[in-house]
Amino acid sequence: MPGPLAIDGHTLTLEKVAEVAEVASGPGVLAVTLAPLARRRMEASHEWVQALVEGGSPVYGLNTGFGIFADRQISPDDTQRLQRNLILSHAVGVGEPFAPDVVRAAMLIRANTLALGRSGVRPALVDALLAMLNAGITPIIPSQGSLGSSGDLAPLSHLALVLSTDEAERESESGQVWYAGELMSGQAGMAAAGIRRLRLGPKEALALNNGATFSAALGVLAVSEARRVLAAAELALGLSLEALRSASAAFDARLHAARRHPGQQAVAARVRELLAGSALIDGAGRVQDAYSLRCAPQVLGPAYEILDFVSNTLEREINAATDNPLLFDGQSLSGGNFHGQVVGMALDYGAIALAEVGAISERRTARLIDEKLNDGLPPMLVGPGAAAGLNSGLMMVHYTAAALALENQGLAIPASVRSLPTSANQEDHNANAAAAGIKLRRLVANVRRIVAIELFTAAQAVDLRLRMTPGSRLGRGTAKAQAAVRAIAPFVETDQLYGGPLEALAEAIQAGQLARESGV
Repeated sequence: MPGPLAIDGHTLTLEKVAEVAEVASGPGVLAVTLAPLARRRMEASHEWVQALVEGGSPVYGLNTGFGIFADRQISPDDTQRLQRNLILSHAVGVGEPFAPDVVRAAMLIRANTLALGRSGVRPALVDALLAMLNAGITPIIPSQGSLGSSGDLAPLSHLALVLSTDEAERESESGQVWYAGELMSGQAGMAAAGIRRLRLGPKEALALNNGATFSAALGVLAVSEARRVLAAAELALGLSLEALRSASAAFDARLHAARRHPGQQAVAARVRELLAGSALIDGAGRVQDAYSLRCAPQVLGPAYEILDFVSNTLEREINAATDNPLLFDGQSLSGGNFHGQVVGMALDYGAIALAEVGAISERRTARLIDEKLNDGLPPMLVGPGAAAGLNSGLMMVHYTAAALALENQGLAIPASVRSLPTSANQEDHNANAAAAGIKLRRLVANVRRIVAIELFTAAQAVDLRLRMTPGSRLGRGTAKAQAAVRAIAPFVETDQLYGGPLEALAEAIQAGQLARESGV
């Protein structure tokens, strides 16, 4: 069993977020704790809050109303009620709930931002969040209702419903959770797990629900998935190049060095490695191929570079203090660190890159099945023992890829450029970051299936090509990729249901299985 992950607000990685998010409970789960130094920072920050409250001056989030009511000072007797009211009034999300891995990622990220010690909350809040993670309690969080500023207020308030309580202890105000395989109230789930729900003190409700945390969680998981999709896209490209006996000159190291972009150079190098030893490449005698083949490094390469940019942005975000106000040496400073623009813009950039990965993959699939473009392969890659026309071959498989690519064109339209004012124009520019995250994750899932379709189609084309050219052989890398695909999806002799093998390939991409077995 792995040792615990100690969060400190500074060193959390995207990989650890994904690891914690993807497994809810059971043997081998990565337990999470609060680092001792972070605990001491939080204690000191909480003491500053207590001193500010005792001082009696109005401080936003401690003893004032919120948003447009920031100028309304609240009496000391009502500060606890103020915090609970904030959660109750802001938990107004709607729509389908977020997937459990998104919720778990958000819980870990929120705990880590509080661990920085700039939010003025008790360590007990982080302890409770981590206890929920470690016990496998997953709150039900509606996915619609966040503008990404002031952070993801509605989703985080639904999370806080489970964590917090008041003197009434109403079960109907405790949210809902999945725990031990059952759906139950937050009150019942926390009690079953032996975790005490907290009465929130000054600043604590605002610290819980103020920040683009769900937006960041969606981005972290989408980036993790996108890297596996890109690795599979390179395998699909290699098999398509083999099936079409493509020209190798387009992947020459000198050519890519002349363009200077490192992502492009790295993709071309991996393609050369996949194809090394092939007897099919250059077999058609063409001087150059269509763009979807010879320009693939120029499309996949920048996607890698953009994913690196998005990853760096997210890594800074998950280790940042994102609520308002923040505490510095006893002083409270109001600002806008909750604003999700930096997250939303990065995720929109990632969506553009990944949409193009899917778009160029769909074009290769179309070329493979078209007898006018596929270098002598059968129309629709109908098996040699099957009658074309009586059998449709892989015609409709391409339709699905095209439909997903078209959907991605809409999903790639930036969300972060859209804004509507709220809170009587006090919050007059919003980031729409959560929408960017939701779109990106759906888009990545679409691209995963587009690439699975290319793998399925290219493997069929490769087998047909090898039968047409006895004695030929694949490259060392593409031979492994072909074997990995064939272990999941057999050759198609006659028409059949394709959904099962296609989904199995998509799942193998998600698990990173094909890349591992191919040595990529």
